[in-house]
Amino acid sequence: MKSRWVVNLLLLVLVLGIGAFIKFRPQQETKVADTSYEISTLKLSAFTKLSIEFPAKAGVTFEKQEGYWYLTQPYKARADQMLVQRILSLVGAKSAQKLPLKDLAQFGLDQPKLKLKFDDQQFIFGTFNPVSSEQYVAFQESVYLLPVTYAESAQSPIEEYLDKSPFKPSEQKQIAGFDFSHLEQWENNRLNVTLVNGEWKASDPKAKPTQADMKDWFDSYWRNISVQRVETYTPDRRMTYPSFEVKLADGKKVHFDKIQESPELLLGRPDEGTLYHVPMDVGFTLLNPPINLGK
Repeated sequence: MKSRWVVNLLLLVLVLGIGAFIKFRPQQETKVADTSYEISTLKLSAFTKLSIEFPAKAGVTFEKQEGYWYLTQPYKARADQMLVQRILSLVGAKSAQKLPLKDLAQFGLDQPKLKLKFDDQQFIFGTFNPVSSEQYVAFQESVYLLPVTYAESAQSPIEEYLDKSPFKPSEQKQIAGFDFSHLEQWENNRLNVTLVNGEWKASDPKAKPTQADMKDWFDSYWRNISVQRVETYTPDRRMTYPSFEVKLADGKKVHFDKIQESPELLLGRPDEGTLYHVPMDVGFTLLNPPINLGK
């Protein structure tokens, strides 16, 4: 019994000693230095012009007008705002490496893969680091290693630069009705649907639309409409297309030509020279409001 008691006492002393050592030992510095470098101190919202230069093809330019980005070259069109913002986000990028810009050829900057110019600030993209697969980017007197996503956004196909909404932001907020009277299915009754004091009205006296159905139709399909694909559009002046107009609260109208209905709906906007590709099922619902025609 006495020997067991002695063993337990020794074990207790050992445990207390280890605990005291852990508690009172000198604390080592565990902080890791932050080695990231900001590529610039520029503000994303400060720019009004953006140009993208390629080594073997025509460049692309954008300009900010009334707070909204427009494609200006190779042609003028409303730009995809999110894509432009992704390109501009380069100014806030951080890099784990910052190197002096001495030898352009060392980083492939003597033959750039890409050049981005935000107003008068230029970023030059060189070759890729074989270890990290990141890309060398020069700004002012330094070179940084950055993910390839910045270059990929800037090198999107030209159609990807276009806004996927058929409406300008100011128009989208003002939609107040639709004149469908020049579409084949509505020519006989010259259908118009109009938002009057918060309620939808149909021009056909036989129509008995419910507000819930009309609100769901408008909210689900027209309020935040976005299409699959956009391309340029030049109307054939020899053709007369079925068409419709979207009425705005300020009295203006936005005209669309219906180029085809299947296998997808193609809507042309002549005033902006853009053609919108819409899935057939969505397109059918867009052009056929639930007005509940009576017998």
